Amino acid sequence: MVRRAVGGPGVKAARRPELRLPAPERYEGGLEPDGDYDGLEFREADLAGQDGGGARFMDCALRECVLDETRLSRARVLDSVLAGVRGVGTDLAEATLRDVELTDARLGGTQVHGASLERVLVRGGKIDFLNLRGARLKDVVFEGCVLVEPDFGGARLERVEFVDCALKGADLSGATLKDVDLRGAASLEIARGVDRLSGAVISTAQLLDLAPVLAGELGIRVEG
Repeated sequence: MVRRAVGGPGVKAARRPELRLPAPERYEGGLEPDGDYDGLEFREADLAGQDGGGARFMDCALRECVLDETRLSRARVLDSVLAGVRGVGTDLAEATLRDVELTDARLGGTQVHGASLERVLVRGGKIDFLNLRGARLKDVVFEGCVLVEPDFGGARLERVEFVDCALKGADLSGATLKDVDLRGAASLEIARGVDRLSGAVISTAQLLDLAPVLAGELGIRVEG
């Protein structure tokens, strides 16, 4: 199930996931490469350093789990909830996340490069140095969270919204944007790639804040 948000003039709204998970079965085990996890709940599990590369998670809930250096590259996370997870160096490179809610996460250096995210809601929490280079984001909402130096280099963003979200030092180098709504961002700082904002919608106040960066990108000298 998905829920469509209400978009503003000239921009298509993102479709949000609307999850109704069946009662999950408590799972006490660890991760295995190419594992198959269906309808399971990982609660307060220490998954640090474990290898779940290529695994499939369907109708799963990961709550308050530790994900330090956890390998989930090429994993498929479908119709699932990740709540209160924390970790540094979690590897989700080339993973697929579809109909996923990530809430109140505390993550650093998360590798999501080359991944595919569709109908994903990231709500609350703080993520430092999120690597989304070359990723594909469609119908993704960042809401009430803090993103410190996220790297969207070369990524493709379509129907992506930032709502009450602090975006600090973002890198948009080489990114492609379509129907990206930045107007609701609580703060908007673009370190690189301001020239890639074509396809995004910003507010008048944000335009004024970005004016020095835009002037520098265009080689305009402002004096007086």
